[in-house]
Amino acid sequence: MDSEELYSGIDNSQSVTQKYFGLTVGKFLIYLFIVVGFGVYLGSLLYGNSSLEVMFGLQEYESYLKSEIHTLKNENASLQREYFELKEISAQ
Repeated sequence: MDSEELYSGIDNSQSVTQKYFGLTVGKFLIYLFIVVGFGVYLGSLLYGNSSLEVMFGLQEYESYLKSEIHTLKNENASLQREYFELKEISAQ
């Protein structure tokens, strides 16, 4: 068996993409760009400026601010009560 016989058995009529994916090279490149583009878009959603991490951080900060508001309202009420008691004492 010489090398020409070995090479003659190989079918070179199909490209690699047609052989493995059943697509022409053009369609394969189009689909590849679509998949890569979608991956970049998804990555920017997850890790960009408007990402889920930022949203969760803002929700946590919002709950902190709400608890701070509640604490400050209670403190304000007690200080107002003390102020009016002192004002009443000084008026007498």
